[in-house]
Amino acid sequence: MAINNLKEQSQKLVTEFCAGNDQAFAKLYDLYVNILYNYGMKLTRDQELLKDCIHDVFVKVYSKRHEQNAIKNLSSYLIISLKNRLLDEFRRQTFTAENQVEEFEYRQAKEDVENDYIYTERELLQSDKVAHLMQNLTNRQRQAITLYYLEERKYDEICQILQMNYHSVRNLMHRGMLKLREAAL
Repeated sequence: MAINNLKEQSQKLVTEFCAGNDQAFAKLYDLYVNILYNYGMKLTRDQELLKDCIHDVFVKVYSKRHEQNAIKNLSSYLIISLKNRLLDEFRRQTFTAENQVEEFEYRQAKEDVENDYIYTERELLQSDKVAHLMQNLTNRQRQAITLYYLEERKYDEICQILQMNYHSVRNLMHRGMLKLREAAL
């Protein structure tokens, strides 16, 4: 329903704009600038280039105001115009680069799928191994080691949480670490 309302509102504003109402053009700009910006951010992270291209699209719409009555869906027209304008800029930047083609080095993609998969598998194996080792501990030892190593709590905090004195917590941690070493071998 909101899309139909936007379409109706923009059609009315286009009609007024083509009749010479500059306020209608300002309302069209306000209505679509954020939509175009959000769409453009999916195509590029260069915000200044994006803003320039959006303004170029609206300048083109303004300068061809007498041809705008033929447009049935202004939203699609503006989005396609922005995409084409950005692509033109990307091509221009590529072809006007100061470096010769021979000067570019071959660079491996930063996101190597195979290495990511191996890393993920390795992480899963390690977490499974740690979970298996932690099962050898008593509940109190597991809780103390989790608080100390994973939550990075100090011994004083662990004493308060477990309601134990300092030396008991130290002994609990020591015995837990011994059990983990023994189980890992």
